[in-house]
Amino acid sequence: MSRYWDDMTVYSQPSAGELRAKAKDSVKRAGKKGKDYEPVHCNTRRGPICETWWGQAWCENLERYADYANRIDRGKGYVRSGAVIDLNVSEGKVTAKVQGRRRAPYKVEIRIGRLPEEQCQAIIERCSRKIESLETLVKGEFPDELKDIFTEKGGLFPTPRDISFSCSCPDWAMMCKHVAAVMYGIGVRFDENPFYFFTLRGIDPDRFISVAVESSVERMLEHANVKSDRIIRDEDLTELFGVV
Repeated sequence: MSRYWDDMTVYSQPSAGELRAKAKDSVKRAGKKGKDYEPVHCNTRRGPICETWWGQAWCENLERYADYANRIDRGKGYVRSGAVIDLNVSEGKVTAKVQGRRRAPYKVEIRIGRLPEEQCQAIIERCSRKIESLETLVKGEFPDELKDIFTEKGGLFPTPRDISFSCSCPDWAMMCKHVAAVMYGIGVRFDENPFYFFTLRGIDPDRFISVAVESSVERMLEHANVKSDRIIRDEDLTELFGVV
């Protein structure tokens, strides 16, 4: 008598070359249908997936929370092989297509919870206290001085409970290799545009920076009328330079 659990089928893993070939074919077929894919191009072949500190920090955060180390490693291989043939970041959501063993790519969706208002305001206040870093942020760059604001508890990075994901593949795992590849692909997107951090957490970056700048100015104005011990009094000038 045949039994359901007797089926121990093991699927072979496609090589990097096979993935690249299938990915290229999928992108070509999509183009013929008028679909414009935005593939993830990983510029590293070994070591960290990302090049910037914020992209690397995102990947490190992912690896810290992952429960399936083998799928994480496969995800690295997939993104480096160009298997993430489409990835789009919008407010609180990432949609992607990942080439796998089958001819048709798998559909992946990742949702990330909106940053709570109180937490967002606390981050703004901390940014506003770092004037030089704030000026760099206005230019569209993330200075090292703001690294803790992103990575530590209560920062911009989401926790596992803030993230949910799904994949159309038959893998039963909570995080399959296709989802892992997309998570690494998000890091690569961060390399390209760090303000995707804000988009994913439901924050308007222009508004965020504007409020931070206003808070910084307000703090400086609060002390505008406070006399400083570093200012030389008139009588001290007379004594010092003999001015009448």
